[in-house]
Amino acid sequence: MSYKVEIDSFGNFRDSDQRVITLRGINLAADSKLPASPPTPSHVSEHFFDGDNVSFVGRPFPLDEADVHLARIKSWGFNVIRYVYTWEALEHAGPGKYDHEFIQSTIAFLRKIKACGFYVFMDPHQDVWSRFSGGSGAPMWTLYATGLNPRAFAKTEAAVVQNTWPDPASFPRMTWATNYDRLACLTIFTLFWAGKDFAPKCVIDGQNIQDYLQSHFINAIKHFAQQVYEDGDLGDDFILGWESINEPFRGFLGNRNLTVYPEYQKLQSYTSPTPFQAILLGSGRTLDIGVYDFGLLGAYKVGTQVVNPDGHSAWLPEDYDDSRYGWKRSPEWKLGECVWAQHGVWDPETDSILRPDYFLDSPDGTRLDGESWADTYFIGHWNMFADAIRSVRPETMLFCQTPVLAVPPNFVELGALRPRMVFTPHFYDGLTLIRKHWSRFWNVDVVGVLRGRYWSPVFALRFGETSIRNCLRDQLKTLKIEGLESFGVGVPCMMSEIGIPYDMNDKKAFVDGDYSAQIRALDANIYALEGAKLHHTYWVYASCNSHKWGDHWNGEDLSLWSPSDVKHRMSGSPYSYSLMPSDSSLIGAKQYSLSDESQITDTIGSRAVEAFCRPFPLVTVGVPQEYGFDINNAVFTMEIYAEEEVASKLVPSEIHVPDFHYPNGDLQVEVSSGRWELDRPNQILRWWHDGGKQTIQIIGIRGGQRMKKESNPYIDFCAVCS
Repeated sequence: MSYKVEIDSFGNFRDSDQRVITLRGINLAADSKLPASPPTPSHVSEHFFDGDNVSFVGRPFPLDEADVHLARIKSWGFNVIRYVYTWEALEHAGPGKYDHEFIQSTIAFLRKIKACGFYVFMDPHQDVWSRFSGGSGAPMWTLYATGLNPRAFAKTEAAVVQNTWPDPASFPRMTWATNYDRLACLTIFTLFWAGKDFAPKCVIDGQNIQDYLQSHFINAIKHFAQQVYEDGDLGDDFILGWESINEPFRGFLGNRNLTVYPEYQKLQSYTSPTPFQAILLGSGRTLDIGVYDFGLLGAYKVGTQVVNPDGHSAWLPEDYDDSRYGWKRSPEWKLGECVWAQHGVWDPETDSILRPDYFLDSPDGTRLDGESWADTYFIGHWNMFADAIRSVRPETMLFCQTPVLAVPPNFVELGALRPRMVFTPHFYDGLTLIRKHWSRFWNVDVVGVLRGRYWSPVFALRFGETSIRNCLRDQLKTLKIEGLESFGVGVPCMMSEIGIPYDMNDKKAFVDGDYSAQIRALDANIYALEGAKLHHTYWVYASCNSHKWGDHWNGEDLSLWSPSDVKHRMSGSPYSYSLMPSDSSLIGAKQYSLSDESQITDTIGSRAVEAFCRPFPLVTVGVPQEYGFDINNAVFTMEIYAEEEVASKLVPSEIHVPDFHYPNGDLQVEVSSGRWELDRPNQILRWWHDGGKQTIQIIGIRGGQRMKKESNPYIDFCAVCS
């Protein structure tokens, strides 16, 4: 079949037969945030600061292991991969020094993915800027270029980094995300987006730091794209397109008063400085900083802690040798001093704030509060990124990721709309992610709170599992509708990240094998995706995952599959999955040799597989109006409006029907018209039908009966799904 994909005027993906494509897949992979050589997960300090001399060759996993991993992912029915790579992987050795060995290894890996029949789009991933500021993404040299000293971040808490934490195993959960509101990220994102307006003295190699950083980032991706397409076999029929920078953050932009917490600073965990406190700490001041925890209605203060008692500076010393990377810094830009003091924001002689609203208005008087900072600074970057990618591949899709959970800029009014665009927001159930606990009893309408729908957060509470599930669905619908209003009806919406933590409840499931909480949480999220009719890619697959260190990055554990779970099964441990049949012959009607991992391609090692390995429409002769899966009864229902001109071509709608829920092909099918057939080897049900309103129901026989017979608390939960 042809993999050429078009976008119609209503924002539907279409194949060469004009069938509507539903994209559902996974991020590949969490491992790609980390160097392969020397291997440097976030809990390892050795070699950490030797950031120039690393290699990402072998990410997301070794090429000779790709067949096993990709076959496993394919068996789950996924049809698209969000391919994770980092700027650091491309340009870690220094400005303009590209790692061509990594690029060629990626091309070989992409060919493997293409051979498996996936679509792909490319994600330039970052979290809190860089590994050296507690996340992933940018090369180490970018921090030195901005005048910051990453070796001093731990003492000054300019960033709280697990690699430099005294006991990495005790690194506070989700603390990495608070780095967005600490000095390093606040500074570097401000310089990246708006250095020309707010830091005009910061000139390097004759360019303002804004242009210097953005041009290197965009040129690295452009060079990467050129190399990927050079041989001609990885074209638009496989690589759908290229996504803009992951999870863009505003930095200081739009801050009304640097001396107080900004209203958007919702995540406060561990120490939480105000922006001005972060500036003072970075300049060697010792301060008592508020310590916060996260509860029912958000963050609350639990005490204070003395930070930077020895008076370290987060800025490069005056005698730092800039020749290391070969750049020349303007003499107006003085090393050893805070760049914001140099621009008159505060007075280091008296430690007093001079311009608390320095970042509130751009020099032309534009107010930057709310989401409006993105109208100027993000849009400007987006236009340059889009132009660069389209100069390499004029017809490729442009996947646009705007600031997380913010109302997107109006691309139509701003003249930034491009043909063949896709809107790619992110969403996580924040309470479950932060607390690492799924509550069946209460949750919060976070999007509603952010949109100011409630005069008190108390009114955003939702009680009971049915209400929680519907609340998650409605939040996703809101994000999709906002995309329609900002981009227009011709731009598809794809949730390019959504997922749940697997190390819930102090890793209880890793001991007793009871994944029912994870199944509940993930099924609730997928129910929301189905209810909002959203294309999506789950976060995440991580071949390195372990029960001890999770995805090997900042204590996160969101991988749908884990080698640790494989080992438990292969060792003959009584540990097993809730709802998983004890007879391995029921799993897809395949016989597994547990000593041969090459045969472990679908459920072994998969976590909460009951939830994510589920029926869904692959291609339909018409637009799906509603679809969803009742996990308890193994019942999939779908309603479509079939277009006569497409139905007349005698091409079928195709639905992924996983063996896990329909073992041995035991199912009943009820259709409004036409005929169907089951392709069991490929787990696809093909349905030829008439035009107009059409419905199908796929009912598990042995699958549903088997689940009902098992004594499991999840069964009671599932009864409320319908």
